[in-house]
Amino acid sequence: VQLQASGGGLVQPGGSLRLSCTTSGFTLAYYAVGWFRQAPGKEREGVSCISSSDGSIYYADSVKGRFTISRDSAKNTVYLQMNSLKPEDTAVYYCATDPDGLGCRVAGYDYWGQGTQVTVSS
Repeated sequence: VQLQASGGGLVQPGGSLRLSCTTSGFTLAYYAVGWFRQAPGKEREGVSCISSSDGSIYYADSVKGRFTISRDSAKNTVYLQMNSLKPEDTAVYYCATDPDGLGCRVAGYDYWGQGTQVTVSS
């Protein structure tokens, strides 16, 4: 199982970014998949996840209405569209997957990609 996150960068407040997570070694449609982030001095937290059981989607309250997760099983890729970015969204963003996944909790995911830095600043 391998995951490769990309798409991070520096963006001004109110701007947008789209993160991509290219996957291999498993069938994306059958796994839980999610985006997590870790800001300096803070614990890693779940941002948005897609359930393996029914495809239901979870969003952290802090990103609801601004972020959208999606997956393209044909391309083995998961996306995170981030709009109306705020300075508090600044963090290293990680994609992760697991056959089951437990909600959108860090402990529920066994396979992680390397992070991509997102910095929101004027």
